[in-house]
Amino acid sequence: MNTTIRFPHLGLTLNPGKSFTVFGIQIAYYGVIIALAMLSGALVAYREAKKTGQKVDDYIDFTLYTLIAAIIGARIYYVIFEWDYYSAHPLEIFNLRAGGLAIYGGVLASVLTLFIFTKVKKLKFWLMADTAVQGLIIGQIIGRWGNFFNREAFGGYTDSLFAMQLPVSEAKGITQELIEHLVTIDGVSYVQVHPTFLYEGVWNLLLFIGICIYKRHKKFDGEIFAIYLIGYGVGRFIIEGLRTDQLVIKALGGIAASQVLSIILILLAAAFVIYNRVKLKKSAGTVDNGQ
Repeated sequence: MNTTIRFPHLGLTLNPGKSFTVFGIQIAYYGVIIALAMLSGALVAYREAKKTGQKVDDYIDFTLYTLIAAIIGARIYYVIFEWDYYSAHPLEIFNLRAGGLAIYGGVLASVLTLFIFTKVKKLKFWLMADTAVQGLIIGQIIGRWGNFFNREAFGGYTDSLFAMQLPVSEAKGITQELIEHLVTIDGVSYVQVHPTFLYEGVWNLLLFIGICIYKRHKKFDGEIFAIYLIGYGVGRFIIEGLRTDQLVIKALGGIAASQVLSIILILLAAAFVIYNRVKLKKSAGTVDNGQ
């Protein structure tokens, strides 16, 4: 099977497989990368917790719960919006090796898990959210490469600088537009697409750098988490519009679910920041008047 992935305008030709074999057992790169993403994200969160004087043990305990919850949440989110397929192939719901984890589902499940965890352990939810979200971004940056190895989550046709060519025999979610722009090289047909996994990875890296610069100046607990929701939401809304494999809300005319959720989270996060900023300003004014 041809495994060549080409970036013609960058002069790059890559030949990554989808899996490798260890002692006769086939292991998908997708799963390895997702595991690496989770581990790296956890280590970043632990480091941040230690730097800010929090108990790392609390984050280790939380990790044990949230990793399971995130995978289940990410899978449920994906399955819900692809129910026409999974209702006819119910056993495929458990086939994670084939891909099909929606990041937003994992994020929502993790937030719910954190809320319950902090209530039970009597910890500060917003402080832990600020800390854990920095690990989450790192996990997303790494995890997107799983889509690259799986030849999925790409965009429509483009002839831009970063255009990516995938063999038709391997690409998932090919549209009619892509078929109309097939490229044939040495007898092999390729689709030429936006590498949206790369766009999102770079966007998240810039967001992470911005958060690292700003976090020393945060005004209240929960602000870093809100900045993440706004920043990631804006990037995801734009990039989602390029993708060919959108999970859609049929009741709303087929609009992308991630775009709807992005708008909702951006508005909620912005309202949260404004509310707390106004509250702090009033408190500062009260103190000044008292003096």
